[in-house]
Amino acid sequence: MMVQAFLDRISDKSARIGVIGLGYVGLPLALACLRAGFRVTGYDIDAAKIEALTAERSYLPHIPVDGLGAQIAAGDFLPTDRIADLGTADAVLICVPTPLTPERDPDLRYVRDTAAALAPVLNPGALVVLESTTYPGTTDEVLRPILEETGRTVGTDLFLAFAPEREDPGNAHYSIGRIPKVVGGVDEASGKLAVALYNAVLEKVVPVSSAATAEAVKITENVFRAVNIALVNELKVIYGAMDIDVWEVIEAASTKPFGYMPFYPGPGLGGHCIPIDPFYLAWKARSVGQSTRFIELAGEINRAMPDYVIDRLREAVDRQSGKGLNGADILLIGMAYKKNVADQRESPALTILEKLRAAGAKAGFHDPWIPEILPSREFGALAGCKSETLTAERLAAADAVLIVTDHDDVEYGLIAEHARLVVDTRNAMRARGLEGTHIVAA
Repeated sequence: MMVQAFLDRISDKSARIGVIGLGYVGLPLALACLRAGFRVTGYDIDAAKIEALTAERSYLPHIPVDGLGAQIAAGDFLPTDRIADLGTADAVLICVPTPLTPERDPDLRYVRDTAAALAPVLNPGALVVLESTTYPGTTDEVLRPILEETGRTVGTDLFLAFAPEREDPGNAHYSIGRIPKVVGGVDEASGKLAVALYNAVLEKVVPVSSAATAEAVKITENVFRAVNIALVNELKVIYGAMDIDVWEVIEAASTKPFGYMPFYPGPGLGGHCIPIDPFYLAWKARSVGQSTRFIELAGEINRAMPDYVIDRLREAVDRQSGKGLNGADILLIGMAYKKNVADQRESPALTILEKLRAAGAKAGFHDPWIPEILPSREFGALAGCKSETLTAERLAAADAVLIVTDHDDVEYGLIAEHARLVVDTRNAMRARGLEGTHIVAA
């Protein structure tokens, strides 16, 4: 009876959807549910986010919230920092961080804490869906026991599934509604309800046989990217030693219409998924007696790229001025982990900036998307550092400009004209037709 009642509420759009975590994943998801005609409760522990949404102000530059005030006034959207407000939700979608511990093991405290806080207020017959990327087995082995501590049973009066987020912040072509959604339940009924929910919100749903399979799908996607980026990063180093331009190689190889997919080198991996997820799989693999040698080697290569970039920068500065990095004025372009997003999480730019300062360089940055470096566990000393204004005078004063993140809204022509030395890790200059003896690749 609970299954059919849920399906009926999804069908007639009378269901209320709860979203926990209103960040890069949760906020677009909540807005997609609203656009689909559902009433939504958006929960986040950060009161500043709730205040911003209530004032119809977006804290994510690529996610507009125009018109949200009217939906709040009508009762269609409730932004809240009170977990009890999720007690009226028919489905709750969990979008919380899944970082690593300092020992690079899975850190599931946010998932556990969320489940423990949510369990006592859940509606009978509610569907809970975890969207946070994690290792296969998390939904069933970690989330399920916590939710069932209240005396409910998954598959009877509580339903549980995993549907991994596939967000690509800054990608205007693939918004959340257009990205196929993989969905797997911990049992048949849970899978059926989750598929029905997402079918009512998104263009395409891809059902799989279990939550563990859905978890494996997501982690496979990110391991695939990490390994291939490591490969092309290693090729960059090899071809660089041969005085071969890896970017030209990739461009030519990309003309092959089959059997090849281009990946691009860079200064290292960043973001909330690709640098982290391989460690989740490696940890889980060890628990079942398996090794992940290939994946771990890829991680070593990618983690070595900031040092490779700094070495190339040091060589270029030494050739240009004979002074090395100690005392050199270095201006980084970009602090975000990828272009056109305001997200510094796991950004290789943070590592590079910290290491340059440790080497004695006077290092600052310009980033139109990140006005100030936010506090973080690993880079606490950089917190509060502010983006510098990009001017002809600032560029001319720098011993070198290091392009780490290739945002579209950077004045690359100004850089080419006024910088004495440009070290480009992203092919940003040549891609815009800007070349010269003072522009080198790294």
